[in-house]
Amino acid sequence: QVQLVESGGGLVQAGGSLRLSCAASARTFSDYRIGWFRQAPGKEREFVAALRWSGGTSYYADFVKGRFTISRDGPKNTVYLQMNSLNPEDTAVYYCAAAINGLAVRNVDYWGQGTQVTVST
Repeated sequence: QVQLVESGGGLVQAGGSLRLSCAASARTFSDYRIGWFRQAPGKEREFVAALRWSGGTSYYADFVKGRFTISRDGPKNTVYLQMNSLNPEDTAVYYCAAAINGLAVRNVDYWGQGTQVTVST
């Protein structure tokens, strides 16, 4: 069983930055993509960013390209999402996720509990 624990959410003003962390309990993620989804009130959960744990490839939703950066710390089993130039449309619960077969919501094998990000005007 894999556990994903997010942290780093909070309240920030528009234009500000936050860094989310996702600590994973499993030691081996070599076959997984680890990443982030988000869900705003009244909206469906959507993909934000992910990377291959084995390295080499990162994936981003178009609406975060140039603003968000995903990275990992292998020895700490932790994935980070650096979010810059935040705007109110980024307000959502952000979920860490692990998936072997693709980056669609239906393909996610493990979810974290979520962390709230609120961007004020």
